[in-house]
Amino acid sequence: MMNKFNLSAASKALLTAGVLSLAVTGCGSDGKDGNDGNDGVIGVSIDNAKSINAIMTDATVDAGTVTVDFKLENDNGVAIIDLDLAKEGLELNFGIAQLSQITELMGETEVDRGFQWQAYINSEKTPNPDYAPEDDSNIKPSNQFQANVESAASSCETCFVDNGDGSYSYTFKQNIADVTTPVTVAFNAENTQRATLELELERGSQKIAANAHFDWQPSTGMTDGIQTRNVVAIETCYTCHQPESLAFHGGKRIDLENCASCHTATSGDPETGNSIDFTYMIHAIHKGSDRMISTAEGMVPAPYKVIGYKGGVHDYGDVKYPQNPAADCAACHVEGESAPADADLFTADLSNTACIGCHTEKPSQMHSSTNCMSCHVEGGYARSGEEAHGDATKRYKESQGYSAKFTDVKVTDGVLTFDVQILNEKDEPVAREFIANPSSHTKSSVYFSWDIEKDYPAYTDSTKYSSRNFALTYVKDYNADTKTFSVNSSVDNPKLVLPEELNGKSVELYAAVATCFKDGGYGRPLVEPIACKYDETNPDSPKLLTSHAYIQDEPLRFTWNGTDTTKAAKERREIIDSAKCMGCHNQEIVHFDNGVNCQACHTPDKGLNKWGGNVPTSFAYKAHKADGHYLKGSGTILKSDCSTCHTADGIKLGRAADRVWQDVNAEGEAVWASSDAGACLTCHRPTDPWFKESTRAHIESFGGVLDADSADKAKPASVDNLAGLANESCSTCHSPEQVMQAHGH
Repeated sequence: MMNKFNLSAASKALLTAGVLSLAVTGCGSDGKDGNDGNDGVIGVSIDNAKSINAIMTDATVDAGTVTVDFKLENDNGVAIIDLDLAKEGLELNFGIAQLSQITELMGETEVDRGFQWQAYINSEKTPNPDYAPEDDSNIKPSNQFQANVESAASSCETCFVDNGDGSYSYTFKQNIADVTTPVTVAFNAENTQRATLELELERGSQKIAANAHFDWQPSTGMTDGIQTRNVVAIETCYTCHQPESLAFHGGKRIDLENCASCHTATSGDPETGNSIDFTYMIHAIHKGSDRMISTAEGMVPAPYKVIGYKGGVHDYGDVKYPQNPAADCAACHVEGESAPADADLFTADLSNTACIGCHTEKPSQMHSSTNCMSCHVEGGYARSGEEAHGDATKRYKESQGYSAKFTDVKVTDGVLTFDVQILNEKDEPVAREFIANPSSHTKSSVYFSWDIEKDYPAYTDSTKYSSRNFALTYVKDYNADTKTFSVNSSVDNPKLVLPEELNGKSVELYAAVATCFKDGGYGRPLVEPIACKYDETNPDSPKLLTSHAYIQDEPLRFTWNGTDTTKAAKERREIIDSAKCMGCHNQEIVHFDNGVNCQACHTPDKGLNKWGGNVPTSFAYKAHKADGHYLKGSGTILKSDCSTCHTADGIKLGRAADRVWQDVNAEGEAVWASSDAGACLTCHRPTDPWFKESTRAHIESFGGVLDADSADKAKPASVDNLAGLANESCSTCHSPEQVMQAHGH
């Protein structure tokens, strides 16, 4: 009997392969294996790259010919390949400079000016008469040299090399061995050299920029431990400036190192005759509207101007430097751990450039020379820059140690009483005559508030900030021996009406108090506390003649229990990051500058400013509409980026339903807005021409109220508020993340 086997398709295939294998084996050797192929390149084409980062990896000099190596990567570290110099929308430029020790002849004396960048690539520019600005003040057109870069696209055919793996090399056309024209730069292999790269790629409306630099000493090839001139980190600039707002020359120049080695001491603007040296330019720009020059007739404005691309006028006379005290060098020149290698260079007393950039060539009629360092040096006839700026900021730094000590806080029959002493940095009480009233509207005062975890007291005649403040120098009961102010609301501000039930409420005592200091004068004046002096020509509005500074002390916040102040107050939601405010503005912002407690007075329901255009006066409105906060990225902040000022959770909607905002309609009449809608209206004004009816319809369809005729109608309906119209559901869709995305971030 024959057995039958049923083979599957897979078995048949395997059997066939085995037979074929035996057949092939019988044919003899198949020869040697071929060589392995090259590994494939893991990379993304520059055509598809969403981000580009340039890294310069090496540089060499051979008989004056400079060659640099660099690579391109995206944000994930993946190589970017296919860099084609002929690509439409692509621009690739290189610069080269030397860090040289410079001396200057002042009269017959040769003076050391320290190490400064000298660019090898320069050109001479002639003023274009068509570019002359209409306002010709503070300009002197003249031929000027300007440092420059060279274009890789217009270089020799072999200058640019693509290695095919995201790495590249470039050989400069400019030979640096013996540069004599138009500016002489003597190459020294012992000096630090800097090669710079700037790449810009435009694809439709998208623009991507990348900068890089490489510092090295040709004689040794060293890159570490060599002479540097790194004074300020760009991260410090970001304290006030948005990164997007610091992209210059069409957006392709974004790194400080590239700026500093191109804006050299020999570079100027032909149409104005003004220096565009980096140190000079930065100080002159930031001095802004306060830049003045002395004439026989007095001080007159000296705005810094340059004429840019195609005759564009850059007049920095309107710049409002936000830092006060403005003399605080540490605002930009940050020292300490992780600071740039030469962060302390501003204290070296070497260069006049920064001095003149701020103070001009003639800060007073007593100055007969631009050689500031001949007098203003440590141990010299006049204070050094560090000493002078230190004296100008000393009172502010001392005031950081001042505080307010509150004791015996109580309420009896609706009358608030408490004792307060202002203490100096040694915890010694400050006498009344040292307490400053900076103006008739900003007397040093203590403010009492409640419901601070919400939005502070409602704005009524008996609870608004002017009813809750106690001007210390006007307090009737003052003990000169102990320097104690004993406040009694029935005497010192009888307008105050306290809540019927204060127990359990979160309350605050905030000391908006300034004290007087002696400063100024010639030589080396002593900066110390001093009794305040006033011009009382107008007794109703005496003018403070003495310098002052506000104490920097956290308010006393606690839960009222009628016994003591030890129980902590409920935390108010964090809306803004006050450190960001102080970082950009320093200690003085507007007034009552003990920290950032603007919300204590500028509540959402605060009345309209009838003297300033009948506009809202809430903190949010003032901050959003403040000069400098509404520039849409033109050099300072990018207004649409909420994180410039707000905490990560500071734009969360739907968390304070009972809050209302006082606003104004197109007819100039006071109206009320609901909690979330009112927050949006502090920027997006119904009175603005671009505010559409569809926007109004959207807000109102989701329960927002824009123009109620009473505060109650702008609140949600409740048992206690039958008139309420608000029923907002904005937060359902508008999360903080969505709000940021809607604003373009």
